[in-house]
Amino acid sequence: MTDAERELRLRTLADRVVEPVRRYLARRCDAATADEVLNDVLVVCWRRLGEVPAEPAESIPWAIGVARNLLANAERAQRRRDRLTAKVIALDPPPLASIDPAVTDDNDDAIAVRDALTRLRRDDAELLRLWAWDELESPQLATVLGISANAAAIRLHRAKKRLADELRKSAGPAGHVGSEEGSTDARR
Repeated sequence: MTDAERELRLRTLADRVVEPVRRYLARRCDAATADEVLNDVLVVCWRRLGEVPAEPAESIPWAIGVARNLLANAERAQRRRDRLTAKVIALDPPPLASIDPAVTDDNDDAIAVRDALTRLRRDDAELLRLWAWDELESPQLATVLGISANAAAIRLHRAKKRLADELRKSAGPAGHVGSEEGSTDARR
């Protein structure tokens, strides 16, 4: 098939499937996502033009099936972005000046974690951010840091412990977490 024939076939296919796919997407997502997915459907149609059924009765469901899969991918990606945003806010929220005062009371834990991260060694804080923000586990951390997976696991464990220690320190006297001072067991 020549380039001109491929282009003509794609135009014919697009004329046939764009509106049904647009209607399908409009019932399931916002307009911006629908436009993005529709564009991706056309790219898939171009790349897989030889696989697209020639009959209109078959090509429309085929294109809707592609749209369905692409929409599911877009929704998964959005959920990942939402989880990542929540982790970023928890570990490194925006400066206090930009936090809405109405939300600050609900964000005390996030602020405590951010403050504790600033007191950690730079390498520990970066390791924790890679783990929490980028969802990297020891083998992936090892690749990023150029160390063994075992070393990465040990460093991550130690960084988590240091963060927990910093959080306990910042909790102040009311916390008394882990303090055995004054207990009968500590005197033995």
